[in-house]
Amino acid sequence: MAITTCIFDAYGTLFDVAAAARTAAEEPGREAFRDHWPAIAEHWRSKQLQYTWLRAITAEHTDFWQVTQDGLDWALEAEGLAGDPELRERLLQLYWELEAFPEVPGMLKTLKDQGKATAILSNGSPPMLDGAVQSAGIGALLDDVLSVESVGIFKPARTVYDLVGQRFGCAKEEVLFVSSNGWDAAAAAGYGFRTAWVNRAGQPIDRLPARPDTVMKDLTGIPEIAT
Repeated sequence: MAITTCIFDAYGTLFDVAAAARTAAEEPGREAFRDHWPAIAEHWRSKQLQYTWLRAITAEHTDFWQVTQDGLDWALEAEGLAGDPELRERLLQLYWELEAFPEVPGMLKTLKDQGKATAILSNGSPPMLDGAVQSAGIGALLDDVLSVESVGIFKPARTVYDLVGQRFGCAKEEVLFVSSNGWDAAAAAGYGFRTAWVNRAGQPIDRLPARPDTVMKDLTGIPEIAT
């Protein structure tokens, strides 16, 4: 069955989640932060994801902005920077202005030129996603932005992936789902989507019941596999 609908995870897939810490480290007066930003970015993302899984398992849902703040607070404390509220506020502000990876606009345009439907399916809250999409200037290249907030549970719950068929009226086999998270791509594959894992870091494949159909270093080749 031909691919009609291309669905993308947002954070780490279309948007560079390390950009907030990296940008802050480059600002004047933050020289002391430059040695810390890689660890902050790594801990922040790791805890952010862990908190979504734990909240899903324990049925204690909150929106992604809360777990983003909680993850940052853990990361700052781990690096001995919890006593700098101005830095915290700046990092949170920058998270609303994340950069898209360089290949994203061209890749999305090619998909639209091919006649594909394109959308985001993300743990992000609608205001956060709107901020990122507008900051990256890709709103015109997306048919929709779908958030887990409409079902009240984080990925990889199957009810999240249900949102795609409900919105686009397509069969699972018509969907190409793309994520930078191996666990997300695996869960979507198990759900029935065709999947691509954007493995920028060259990590091993997760040992889960399903595996992504394609593993890529970046998003450049998505239009080719979507044809």
